Amino acid sequence: MDQEVKTKNGKKEVQAVEKTQPARSLVPFEEMERSMEKMFDRFFHHGWMNPFREPETLFPAWPEFSKEKMPRVDVIERDGEVFVRAEVPGYAKDDLNISLTEDAVTLSGKTRHEEKEEKGSYHRMEIRSGEFSRTLRMPAGIDGAKASAKFKDGVLELTLPKLRKSERHTVKIEKG
Repeated sequence: MDQEVKTKNGKKEVQAVEKTQPARSLVPFEEMERSMEKMFDRFFHHGWMNPFREPETLFPAWPEFSKEKMPRVDVIERDGEVFVRAEVPGYAKDDLNISLTEDAVTLSGKTRHEEKEEKGSYHRMEIRSGEFSRTLRMPAGIDGAKASAKFKDGVLELTLPKLRKSERHTVKIEKG
């Protein structure tokens, strides 16, 4: 491709225009490889095998699908029990559900609030709803039959007694 350029003395000259190369490669497979590496780095960064880590998303552009709908949870192992504290603001006691197995606790909740205001020709209606479900692996076996829960000011506290470990004992062998 050629381009005409005026010089200082008023003459027109023809100069060749060179095609430049981009600074980085635009090859689709290289871009895809870089994206995959970033995704794996985010996924494995905080230790994906750690069940007590804060939930994360592989898609940071959509934070509402992970952190905003999951309650923050503390799991504390004590001598004879496991203590779980979950922040669930905006939920009432009747909106929450707790289910237990020997090695896991599932917290779930569903809420819906409607607010309506009418003054003359002014009408306003807001509907808020939310739902979550989170399963936590326990650091020790728990006795669900003896579990207790308290709820106050948007904080749910669970006290989960540990299962007693069976003590070693010997069995006497009798003559057959």
